[in-house]
Amino acid sequence: MQKIRKIIHIDMDAFYASVEQRDRPELRGKPVIVGGDPNSRGVVAACSYEARKFGIHSAMSCARAYKLCPHSVFLRPRFDVYQAASADIREIFQEYTDLVEPLSLDEAFLDVTDNKKGMPFATQIAREIRKRIYEKTGLTASAGVSFNKFLAKVASDFNKPDGLTVITPSQADEFIDRLPIRKFFGVGKVTEKKMYKLGIRTGADLKKLTRSELVLHFGKSGNYFYEIAYNEDNRPVDSNRIRKSIGKETTFSEDIDDIEQMLEILEQIAMKIENLMKKHEAKGMTVTLKIKYFDFQTITRSITLEEPVTEAGTVMQYVRSLLCNTKAGKKKVRLLGITISNFMDDNRKTRKYRQLLLPF
Repeated sequence: MQKIRKIIHIDMDAFYASVEQRDRPELRGKPVIVGGDPNSRGVVAACSYEARKFGIHSAMSCARAYKLCPHSVFLRPRFDVYQAASADIREIFQEYTDLVEPLSLDEAFLDVTDNKKGMPFATQIAREIRKRIYEKTGLTASAGVSFNKFLAKVASDFNKPDGLTVITPSQADEFIDRLPIRKFFGVGKVTEKKMYKLGIRTGADLKKLTRSELVLHFGKSGNYFYEIAYNEDNRPVDSNRIRKSIGKETTFSEDIDDIEQMLEILEQIAMKIENLMKKHEAKGMTVTLKIKYFDFQTITRSITLEEPVTEAGTVMQYVRSLLCNTKAGKKKVRLLGITISNFMDDNRKTRKYRQLLLPF
């Protein structure tokens, strides 16, 4: 008989804003916004739960956030501090299992089926990890516990902040049936609208369509939707996943056409990528700009360089040039993203010779 897996998804609560409130106790209980200046064209990178009560969310313009809550405290991001807190949290994970798959600075999957401490219950481990995180960092985390990655991730978001949700095999079908379709990972605003037109509002509705029908309407994603509707998710927690690229993107609540605002948003994205590059000791040769216009047309512009890039300032030099080669500004934009790829591996680092670009 196949052993039932025990998967935990840990998700830190309002991570950047919580770190700022931890380090500045006078900000606790106040609406805190991490991002740009409210008088600039910047966007919200993260916000505290107190700010979210006013309708503020990440990717919103800081000017809009200020209008919603003028007494908010606006702070510039301190990525080095967030990185240090993330490293402390990662050390706690490693005490329980080597099967840790980080998704970002503030969330990760853990497979604790066979854990280092021989603890029989994943719920007990999740509860202990959350306690240890708070004792070591002063930050709260929410956790989801289940037998696959999809359910564990959904569960961690179910009772935020500072919550713990467990979905056992016997509870899974009923949980999926009641789950609103917008809560399914992979279902964005566009897909949600398409689902609604098909009469799909919950997991139970999703099960009314056959696999072939879902593929007809959603392409390859149809297979994914069909499988998760029936709790079929055998993806392993991969601690050795080799990254082929590092990227970040931001979707706006309102379409924008101001180039300077776009550049400020892209600069924030580049800063996040710089920290991820340092964390993974990665050096990429290709810079890609992604743009989704107001009409949902998505385009990319890329440049492959002679030397690798790691710093935000260097990335932005090329992103500025790439942005000029688009219709951004003439057409309103709803999403911006940057990806670094074509990483140097160990062989390329030690190679004596490299191919040069020809001046066509």
